[in-house]
Amino acid sequence: VQLQASGGGLVQAGDSLRLSCAVSGVTFSSYTLGWFRQAPGKEREFIAAISYNGENTYYSDSARGRFTISRDNAKNTAYLQMNSPKPEDTAVYYCAAAFALRVPQRGIQYRYWGQGTLVTVSS
Repeated sequence: VQLQASGGGLVQAGDSLRLSCAVSGVTFSSYTLGWFRQAPGKEREFIAAISYNGENTYYSDSARGRFTISRDNAKNTAYLQMNSPKPEDTAVYYCAAAFALRVPQRGIQYRYWGQGTLVTVSS
C-alpha cells in the first residue's frame, strides 16, 4: 500500500495551494481519507477527513472555512485545497487512509500513511 502526498512548497500568506494524495495497493473507494499535519516541535494534528464515498467530510476548527478536502475515486486521489493559508499553517502534511464508514479524527484510527509533504507559508 502506498500513499504519495505531493503539492507542498513555499507559498505566501493569502495564496492558494492544493495538496494531492495518490493511493495505490488498496481499493481506494473503500477507504476514508484524512489529512494531518505536524509542525516543528508540535504534535501531529488532524486537519480534515472525507468518507469513502465523498458524502461526509469533517474539518478541524483551524481548517474549517479555509481548507476543502475532496476525492476523485476514479483517479484514486484525494486533495486538500488550502485557501488563504497563514504562517501558522506551516507544517509537514500527511495523508492517511482508514477503513471506516465514518470520518475518524484520531491518527490511531488510520491504518496507512503517506510520507508527508512540506508546506511553508511565508508572511
